[in-house]
Amino acid sequence: MPTPDRTSLDAIVLAARDLLESEGLPGLSMQAVAVRVGVRAPSLYKRVANREELIQLVAEATLVELGERLDAASDLEHLADAFRAFGHERPAAFQLVMTPGAGTPAARPEFGADASASILRLAGELAGEERALEAARTLTAWAAGFVSMELNRGFNLGGDIDEAWRYGLAGIVRAISARG
Repeated sequence: MPTPDRTSLDAIVLAARDLLESEGLPGLSMQAVAVRVGVRAPSLYKRVANREELIQLVAEATLVELGERLDAASDLEHLADAFRAFGHERPAAFQLVMTPGAGTPAARPEFGADASASILRLAGELAGEERALEAARTLTAWAAGFVSMELNRGFNLGGDIDEAWRYGLAGIVRAISARG
């Protein structure tokens, strides 16, 4: 009789996502995930080939969650605010997908494309369909950089960071809207 499965792929990825947030990427190990889901490490290999695949699965789950949050936005300002909120709530996952280090396993391209659908649609509404990709990339690059600086405590000159976010976001949206 086969041994019953004691965990699922979803449970493994969820445990890995939690570990990523609490221990960072270096602390995300097959052994640590096994402890979290209550199995021995060799049991994980029935579902996940290795640590690299586990990290890829975490990146993909992160993009799915981010995409769902962005899909709820009605305009670029709300979308950018949802993006920023996600970065603050899940900083390690945010950095995994937005600023991965060299050699870090990445999500498959279709996950990034799905997560980008809302920003492309909303950017296209402002900039025109022919400039949607450029507009979406501009907003994403600015927002990812801003949030990354926040997460890394890179704003050290004082002032109100939320006010800086609003100022920058308004300027980006104006630039995108100019259709120039």
